[in-house]
Amino acid sequence: MNDFSISMALVDYIPVVFFAIAAIILLRDLYDKMSKCAYALFSAGVIDVAIAGGLKATWKLLYAAGACNFEALDAMFFPVQSIGFLFAGIGILNMLLNKNSQKALMAVAPPVFSGTFVFVGLMVVGLGIMDVVLCILSAKLKKPWLIAIFAFYFICSLCMGYLSSQDFVKSAMNWIAEGVNVLGQGTLLLGTILLHKNGLAKLTLDGGEDQ
Repeated sequence: MNDFSISMALVDYIPVVFFAIAAIILLRDLYDKMSKCAYALFSAGVIDVAIAGGLKATWKLLYAAGACNFEALDAMFFPVQSIGFLFAGIGILNMLLNKNSQKALMAVAPPVFSGTFVFVGLMVVGLGIMDVVLCILSAKLKKPWLIAIFAFYFICSLCMGYLSSQDFVKSAMNWIAEGVNVLGQGTLLLGTILLHKNGLAKLTLDGGEDQ
């Protein structure tokens, strides 16, 4: 049996909210910088990630409250979140490489795999791409110190990838994972807010800012 408490389940919603707010800020600031296809892919990706996290937290809450063990909500977490991060990474990278290109993205479809390791790999790749682009945007805004924030977020994400392979039956492991996740998503939210305040919405991708 899993050693969950209601308070632990409620804490699990915090990183989901942090990520969702950061995603909304990025979606608003980057709207006019992406092609329609890239924006749709990035949007779908971050929505998938938020939904996956929210459903996993809901599964934990239902389990802790003794309502039911809704196994599907737990089982879908890795496939949905990993593909979501991959889509988000491809979408935001396309913004830098070719703002008007849609051909390559149209061919992207969720691969069929089995095994947690594969999904962890996809999640790391997508997160890595997304973080690299955010670091590049930080440099373009002449705020290179923001790179450290997104690098720290990526490190937290790697830690979550490792922790996800551990035994989550014990309460202590769940609290550690939730703490790392809250710290990581809080860092992403902080970095995104700082990007926004330093002119991300006005940034032109050829360098400089709109006047």
